[in-house]
Amino acid sequence: MTTTEDAPAARPGGEPPLLRADCANCFGLCCVALAFTRSADFADDKDAGDPCRNLAADHRCGIHAGLRDAGYRGCTVYDCFGAGQHLSQVTFGGRDWRGAQDGGRAMFAALPRMRQLHELLAYLTEVRARPAAAALHPAADRELARVRALTALAPDALAGLDLDAERAAVNPLLLRASELVRAAAPDGRRRPGRRGADLLGARLRGADLRGTDFRGACLIAADLRGADLRLADLIGADLRDADLRGADLTGALFLTRSQVSAARGDARTRIAADLGRPAHWS
Repeated sequence: MTTTEDAPAARPGGEPPLLRADCANCFGLCCVALAFTRSADFADDKDAGDPCRNLAADHRCGIHAGLRDAGYRGCTVYDCFGAGQHLSQVTFGGRDWRGAQDGGRAMFAALPRMRQLHELLAYLTEVRARPAAAALHPAADRELARVRALTALAPDALAGLDLDAERAAVNPLLLRASELVRAAAPDGRRRPGRRGADLLGARLRGADLRGTDFRGACLIAADLRGADLRLADLIGADLRDADLRGADLTGALFLTRSQVSAARGDARTRIAADLGRPAHWS
């Protein structure tokens, strides 16, 4: 029998390809739609709707292989959960924003909204794949079908969606799934929660944090070297510059590629294979 101690470093079922960014089938939407400010994450200022100066005519990044070295660390952290290619190929039927009558404004406005829906789909897909949350699988199936239907809306209808209400509708299911999964960790039901906690720069090196609820916690620059984060709930946790070298995040709940890419890790850091190991970790 597999236990928490010997569970594989993978999430049940992984993540469907449609919820992963496919830049080859996207019109570089994130490189145009989003604004960024000159900072440690971006080398330049850019207004929303203006193409990044590094965006090539084929919608690919001209400095993709060297983004971090060129000062665009923020670009390597962003993940659209597959919303970019869905908008490009499905919602707008393969029509390039460069030839659109509105200059692409409708596409650009739709990107952050579609991204939120795809993020919900990713979380619900994970609930559906967790054996410990089997009692919730029928409800997860219903919510998956409902949110998928929302991603098929026309741009005008998408713009009118109350996304806060959509998140609120899904959130109780995610919370219950978290409780069921984390209960499998040693002392999972009794471990003190850290939901929404301010743990900026916290010294948690080597800590036993199995099954801890870090939902929405600020873990910026936290020292988590060698920490045991198996089955911890990390939904919405801010892991920017968190030191995960040697940490074990096997089975961590709702962990995303954006969070992993924003943190620091190394060859000893254990994460699910489908999340991918950021190049800067090596």
